[in-house]
Amino acid sequence: MNANEPSSPEASNGAATPPSAPAAPAANHADLEARHAELSDAYLRAKAEAENIRRRAEDEIGKARKFAVESFAESLLPVKDSLEAAIAIPAATPEQLLEGVHATLRQLTSALEKNKVIEVNPSAGTKFDPHQHQAISVVPAAQEPNTVVAVLQKGYLIADRVLRPALVTVSAPA
Repeated sequence: MNANEPSSPEASNGAATPPSAPAAPAANHADLEARHAELSDAYLRAKAEAENIRRRAEDEIGKARKFAVESFAESLLPVKDSLEAAIAIPAATPEQLLEGVHATLRQLTSALEKNKVIEVNPSAGTKFDPHQHQAISVVPAAQEPNTVVAVLQKGYLIADRVLRPALVTVSAPA
């Protein structure tokens, strides 16, 4: 028997490790290192992309805040132009001025409606709504209690939110 050969079957089954066994963990380690590098790179790219998206979103929000009234202001420019044109006429007759005021009011009403500014002008007898109306006084009236008697100043909503409540007088309880 040779000194390099195992003397028993047990020695050949686990006592000595074959020369190719250490190479497998080294190859596996290299694969793991490559996989780690790949995942690290993917993580860094995803993190950078998320940061870019966050930064772009912040820029968009800033622009939206800065230019939120742009459409509204643009719709008011014809109203300003009409008022300036009225002032520029030195010898306008009262009829001409009244006609111009009516035309300018139509422009303003159109601009407000275009931008979802809705008039709150309850008619007499409408039930008092504290969400849209502000009672200035309570007066005795020949109508149902807690209803609008008269509107002192119109109110306005903007996209279903009260911009200014209508100032009203309300009928007193009997």
